[in-house]
Amino acid sequence: MDYLYILLGISFLLSAVGWIYFIYFFSIGYGLSISALAIATVVLFYNEMTLPVAILCGVLFVHGIRLALYLFLRERRSASYKKILYQPDNTTKKPIFVMIMIWVSCALLYIGQMSPATFYLFNKAAGAMVSEVWAWAGAAVATIGVIIEMVADAQKSAAKRINAHRFVDTGLYRIVRCPNYFGEVLMWTGSFIICFGACCTPWQWVIASLGYVGIVYVMFSGARRLELRQNETYGNDPEFQKYIHKRPLILPLVPIYSVAKHTWLKG
Repeated sequence: MDYLYILLGISFLLSAVGWIYFIYFFSIGYGLSISALAIATVVLFYNEMTLPVAILCGVLFVHGIRLALYLFLRERRSASYKKILYQPDNTTKKPIFVMIMIWVSCALLYIGQMSPATFYLFNKAAGAMVSEVWAWAGAAVATIGVIIEMVADAQKSAAKRINAHRFVDTGLYRIVRCPNYFGEVLMWTGSFIICFGACCTPWQWVIASLGYVGIVYVMFSGARRLELRQNETYGNDPEFQKYIHKRPLILPLVPIYSVAKHTWLKG
């Protein structure tokens, strides 16, 4: 189990950027941690690596680097994002025990998210009869998810360059209001699918499930924060009201149009 301590060390080290700005625990620290964990998984289990798991790790590496860079550049270029970044909730100095709890929670969450690929390779090394069918299915779903997220981010950036003061309802945003979050959820669903072919032990299932449920919770929490900000900014716009009552929040064809009232969605 030495590999677990190595991965934990990497996750704690990279997510520690949150000590610079609190929000970095969930943004830049997240991207850096996932990309580093993906590379570490390939290195630690090089002899057991299979093509679909290698593809998944490559997808997660690209996703993590792209996300960290995208958020860093957006912080430098976007006045509206700077306003969010420097809100009192993100800049007010928090008690040390709160910072430590958030740091530990994030580091463990990122380990949980990456665990399906890790368990697959670890169990394969231990002689378990793992299934490449599930690994290929998971890699395919994850790849589709990261492509959706990349396209959604690019479309939003392009739309904001045209009109920075209007909500985005073009491209993938015609289907759902948060297609980037949908892509993220789909990507981690693909990662989780690998567990079904990894001969996981009960404890491995618990860790992987907590990682998956955790990131889905984070995505819906992020969607709630976005919804509240958009209601404040565009709430009096009739076009916006029409848009939000016809487009699901995150999941296509799933009629969840609002989570604003769900105060338990925080993070």
